[in-house]
Amino acid sequence: MGSVKDLLILEPPTEKSPGLGRFIFSDRYSVFDWGEMPDHIDQKGAALCISAAYFFEKIEQEGIMTHYVGLVENNQVKPLQGIKQPTNILETKIYRVLQPQLTKQNTYDYQIYQQEKGNFLIPLEVIYRNSLPAGSSVFKRLKKGDLSLEELGLDELPQEGKELNTPFLDVSTKLEATDRYLSWQEAQEISRLSPQKMDEIKKIILKINRMISQEVQKIGLKNEDGKFEFALDNNQNIIVVDVLGTMDECRFTYQGVPVSKEIARLYYRQVDWYKEVLKAKEKDPVHWKDLVNQEPPKLPSRLKLLLSWIYGAFTNEITEKEWFAGIPSLKDVLNEIRDFLKM
Repeated sequence: MGSVKDLLILEPPTEKSPGLGRFIFSDRYSVFDWGEMPDHIDQKGAALCISAAYFFEKIEQEGIMTHYVGLVENNQVKPLQGIKQPTNILETKIYRVLQPQLTKQNTYDYQIYQQEKGNFLIPLEVIYRNSLPAGSSVFKRLKKGDLSLEELGLDELPQEGKELNTPFLDVSTKLEATDRYLSWQEAQEISRLSPQKMDEIKKIILKINRMISQEVQKIGLKNEDGKFEFALDNNQNIIVVDVLGTMDECRFTYQGVPVSKEIARLYYRQVDWYKEVLKAKEKDPVHWKDLVNQEPPKLPSRLKLLLSWIYGAFTNEITEKEWFAGIPSLKDVLNEIRDFLKM
């Protein structure tokens, strides 16, 4: 069980072959690595499931290998075009998750990856950045000196909304208590991937990034950034896993208004709970949740409804099919959110 989706294992993976599982997308959501938040967003799970299937099928048409098998309706596995009603269940191949060991010094030991040949989740999360919208972690990292202008391809400090001439590819840990940004050299060392495999991952990301950008541009959105996860199969193929192209995996905007759970982040950045989370992460990056004494408050009811509409409207418009009836257009909802958050 995850903070936003659950995994039902039908066949466990082995050292020699992938297993089979089903993602059950819930209406839960998570921000700031907290885990499950106190509200549920109606229709979110089904909307994410359908939009994920849409993008999986798109990239497979481009020859990119994924763990996607199909959508589940009435316990039958079907392609997106065979589904009649919204579903929140997606069937996938699954790969072993090899956990790095937490040492007494609160660092992580990745020795386990030295002897492994394949059929495992690569312990990295890779992020593409087409621009630097408000809220991007890049600004904080530049200020702290953890990221250089040269790495971003810039010669002066960027303003919020800065568009990058070429996408910047970022990489972080995936299996640690808190995601930690890495250099590409560090990423290669902990994952034990060859330089050729790392280059292959970068090429795959750039190809998918272009496709997602083209797709969301059709409905008036801008693709600011997004993240991917990968596995290595027993034949040393790079496999796209988890989910891609959704509002939870990508940061889309409409005339500066976020079209993602960034809307919830904007609200929570105004409350005392978030300030306590920031202080706790600075004190103890591993066990920080134990230091937070208050629970996050619920979303205002109107904002919660608007969020639900956004997930449904995005899925309707990107797939060109009305899966969720009776909701306003995506642009109308986003204009109301702009007024609500006083953007």
